[in-house]
Amino acid sequence: MPNFDYRMLWPPEFQRNRMYDDLADLWPLISDPANYAAEAAYWRDTLRRKLGPGRHRLLEMGVGGGNNLSHFAAEYDVVATDLSAGMLEHSKRLNPTVEHVVGDMRTLRLGRAFDAVIVHDAISYMLTEDDLRAAFATAHAHLRPGGVFITSPDWLRETFRELPASFEVTRDGRRELDFLEYSYDPEPGDTQITSLFVYVIREGDGWRVESDLHETGLFPKAVWERLLREAGFEVELVEYPVHDDPRQAWLFVGTKAG
Repeated sequence: MPNFDYRMLWPPEFQRNRMYDDLADLWPLISDPANYAAEAAYWRDTLRRKLGPGRHRLLEMGVGGGNNLSHFAAEYDVVATDLSAGMLEHSKRLNPTVEHVVGDMRTLRLGRAFDAVIVHDAISYMLTEDDLRAAFATAHAHLRPGGVFITSPDWLRETFRELPASFEVTRDGRRELDFLEYSYDPEPGDTQITSLFVYVIREGDGWRVESDLHETGLFPKAVWERLLREAGFEVELVEYPVHDDPRQAWLFVGTKAG
């Protein structure tokens, strides 16, 4: 149904970000750590090129369920943070050797310095330039001189386009999840896009349908580069061809002046 408008499914009052709140228990069905292996290889290669050999100190902000982090934990001494306590519980089970802290990447201050700070797709939840500015300041505050910050938004203003809704079915032996995702740009002049998630959860003889609305940021590439420089980083862009479509086309790599 390529021409179906999924916005017709939206109830008048949509609950937001439920994937990280009351529906966080679905995360292992939504996302598999193995799906992050190819992406993580680009991040690790970039970190090694910038930092050299050794077991470095790493902070991941917005770690979510820890799927991306699972490809770093064996090589680095890691601290992981996220706003969602429920998602951190998944990460703790997946990454038991990692220290986990509940915190907002815009305001977090651990009073420690790291060799590297990374933010995977959680950076996309920064909706305004002020949000981005605050997250970049947090990364800068947690780096030693010469330390490296890497992030990558889901989309840039230059690359975003509405794609057909994606649909996936997963099972864990106890439950089946039919998972639909649809993204669009309701106000092309602003800095946000909207994504609708619909979950059909089947367990035993019963089933239920849950809906979930997510708003994420959308900024031009030049804004990312400018705000990183304003935060005190030397900026490098690394090509990041991990998807068939143009999403996450670049790694934004910032080095803190020494």
